[in-house]
Amino acid sequence: MIQRNRRPASLVLPDGKIEHGSLRSRPKPMSTPAAGHPATARDIILEIIRNMREGLEPLHHTTLPPAIYHVYLHPDDYERLRGIFPLMQQETRQALDAELADLNRASLGERLKLARKPASKVVAPEGGWQVQFFPNTDDGVEPGDIVIYSELALPAKPEFGTGSMTKRINTTRMAGETTATRKYEEQLPATKEMEAYATLSYDDHGATKTYRMTKNQIVIGRGGRDYWTDLKLNTLPDVSREHARLRRDADTGEFYIKDLSRLGTSVNGENIPTSVEIVDGEKRDKNVEVKLPAQARIGLADVIFLEFHAAGKA
Repeated sequence: MIQRNRRPASLVLPDGKIEHGSLRSRPKPMSTPAAGHPATARDIILEIIRNMREGLEPLHHTTLPPAIYHVYLHPDDYERLRGIFPLMQQETRQALDAELADLNRASLGERLKLARKPASKVVAPEGGWQVQFFPNTDDGVEPGDIVIYSELALPAKPEFGTGSMTKRINTTRMAGETTATRKYEEQLPATKEMEAYATLSYDDHGATKTYRMTKNQIVIGRGGRDYWTDLKLNTLPDVSREHARLRRDADTGEFYIKDLSRLGTSVNGENIPTSVEIVDGEKRDKNVEVKLPAQARIGLADVIFLEFHAAGKA
């Protein structure tokens, strides 16, 4: 008999709760990988699930999970696995969906209507799960170490002021030990008084719009359920859902652009090399970036053009 979509084993604890194989908050001597052992793709996916569970935020009627996951790996692990990152992203989204289904499965008391109040439903993020992998260049990192930073956007709360809140969750598996931290940061509305590293102006159905770049990396494109975009464009499908990435080097202040599209990206009329290749039918990011001038005209598939201006540059 062929078993499909087999989930990690679960353990029934004395208090009746179920601990899934994805949770590492109760490490066992034989199940915790030793320091210096390479991280497998499965290790990484399970750590992302652990991060999601650590970051759940209960509201009154629903519970919100983190939506954005940045995963940092030892450079050797990163290079060994980078060819299967697209498949890992796909399977991570599937695993997160399955974990949500498990979390939302009614308990016996709820099914028998014995519980006074059912647990709030965990809802999937509107923009889908966003998972990215990066090499970890910090000192002291060993093969097998996994660091995950995730973000959860929260509704504005009066006690925090007028801005919306972001919950940031940091989970690590370093030298076989796991830790988790959480913090809340207020995200103030974008105003002219806020520092912006750069601006991007473009025409949208006859009206000129300006996007203020207030963080070091943004994604530009049409977006979609499984495609996170900071600058979401309502335009023709010639522009890819995730068309280009714009990055600011925090140390030098210089800007770089990466093309991830089907139909290309140009800078001042010149097409830049694509950062995407297809290997065995899978899309792979080669991490090819081009330095961006302080002022530039960025073309997306020759359909829409963005006027880029770095702050403080004439």
